[in-house]
Amino acid sequence: MDNKKKTKDLGAAHRYLTFFVDEEQYGIDISKIKEIIAPITITHIPKTPPFVKGVINLRGSIIPVVDIRLKFGMQEREMDINTAIIIYEVDKVYIGFIVDHVEDVLSLNDDSISDAPHFGSDIDTSFIENVAEVNNDVIMLLNLEKIFEPEELLNISKLEQENLHTKEEEK
Repeated sequence: MDNKKKTKDLGAAHRYLTFFVDEEQYGIDISKIKEIIAPITITHIPKTPPFVKGVINLRGSIIPVVDIRLKFGMQEREMDINTAIIIYEVDKVYIGFIVDHVEDVLSLNDDSISDAPHFGSDIDTSFIENVAEVNNDVIMLLNLEKIFEPEELLNISKLEQENLHTKEEEK
């Protein structure tokens, strides 16, 4: 059985930003990235899940920030000079994702991309869209929209809107 990714554009290149979380390399579709920034002051919001670190003010836009380590069930880590926040569009809302460090932008052809492995029904891997093999390294290609439960995404979206309204009321 051929498990190579099926697309309409056979042989077409797809561009992914690669980054590391812990020792694992991941990739995300570059078309949904607004920008990549160095860590800035994050304002903590009470009563949010531990993976929601708070919000940032990015040139007047209030952006919720998620620690991808915590969302993946990994141990939290202090931010350092390599840490980056990827501002990414998730369901028409921009969310900042804290990653250990950004690696590269890769153009991947369909022949280097395979379907994500299945780990059984008890393990949710729906956020792993595909797997790429580059220079004998395996890179998990993620769909960041799918790392959230629908209710979590709704709450994060509300968080952005509530903070935006609070800022407007203070004016």
